[in-house]
Amino acid sequence: MAHLTDIVGRPPRSRDAKVIGLVSGAHFVSHVYMLVLPPLFAFVRADYAVNYAELGFAIAAFNVVSLVLQPPAGFLADRFGSRRLLIGGLLLSGIGVIVAGLVPSYWALVGGMALMGLANTTYHPADYSILSHSIPSKRIGYAFSVHTFFGTLGMAITPVTMLFLARLWGWHGAFIGASAFGFGMALVLLLNRDALPAAVAGPHAAVHASAVDRRTGWRLLLSPPIIRNVAFFMVLSMATGGISGFSIVALGALYGTPLATANFVLSAYLLFNAAGVLAGGYVATRARRHEFVAGAGFIGSGALILLVGLVNLGVGILVVVMALSGFLNGVIQPSRDMIVRAATPPGSFGKVFGFVSTGFNLAGIAAPLLFGWLMDQAHPRSVFLVVAAFTLLALPLLTGKPVRVPDAAAAAD
Repeated sequence: MAHLTDIVGRPPRSRDAKVIGLVSGAHFVSHVYMLVLPPLFAFVRADYAVNYAELGFAIAAFNVVSLVLQPPAGFLADRFGSRRLLIGGLLLSGIGVIVAGLVPSYWALVGGMALMGLANTTYHPADYSILSHSIPSKRIGYAFSVHTFFGTLGMAITPVTMLFLARLWGWHGAFIGASAFGFGMALVLLLNRDALPAAVAGPHAAVHASAVDRRTGWRLLLSPPIIRNVAFFMVLSMATGGISGFSIVALGALYGTPLATANFVLSAYLLFNAAGVLAGGYVATRARRHEFVAGAGFIGSGALILLVGLVNLGVGILVVVMALSGFLNGVIQPSRDMIVRAATPPGSFGKVFGFVSTGFNLAGIAAPLLFGWLMDQAHPRSVFLVVAAFTLLALPLLTGKPVRVPDAAAAAD
């Protein structure tokens, strides 16, 4: 398949950098909205007199909507292009977070999270479709790592940012203020819309994508390598969801860690996770067996989280251990994306990445309810023990080489 960089007249590296930057900026914003609520659990819980399981239900609403509607969004990205899908998602994210903050009701919070979940359906199908069609294969590992880095960076700055905004304007004002991320990035994409064509593929590729829809469609998505990757994404996200959503309150309940300190610990985990993603991009462009890279990262990260759950390390060592665990978890992620790409036929990147990303949403439904229940049962230590268990549970899903799923042309023979 010809890449867009082979068609346009601008220098490929310059154009690649702009495409990667714009798509990564949108990914940054999407991950901010995934984490706007957990840093403010204590404020929302006191204001609305709800328990942790009910707060977990609000996060689950985000993920239920994403789970149901993300696969159709992937088909839309492949069939009609990704630019409008991406801009619309950013705008809808901003609206959702305003609803959650402006209307003083627990159910408005749930509704706002659901709107953000609808917006979330657009990001992964659109992002990965644009990158896979636009960036040459020799640089795609680097592109994936930068894309994932900015997503992780978005999560890393969110706890501290939301806590800072809450202290300025209250937690309702913090939510409303967070709408600036979505509206601002949507404006950036609109001003640079020529860099992201309305259709990421030309007419011939659109016909090819249509053929894939008709002839392989759901058969492709339900094939063993794709289903295995859905399970892989789910288990990975169960582990990271426990840390990002509940480590703050678990550290406070287990070791008496102050709220500001626990937020700093989580930010250290996420910042080093982002650094690990960049290191993982370097590894992914050179590694031949991506499952070995991911397996080593899982073992190291899981062992360190287990240590946090079993031993009161003190603030300094806790920060170091959590940061190192985050780094190892980050190294995994570009190899994770390369494993999925290896199992994806041309013309199907949007639908496959959209479908595989439902593993995140399945975990996003289950993880808040599970970890919220553990906190309500006064078992904060179990948060870290269960996270470690999920991390190690991912190892069997890495065995064997991904099987190439035939594209529509092959299926037609």
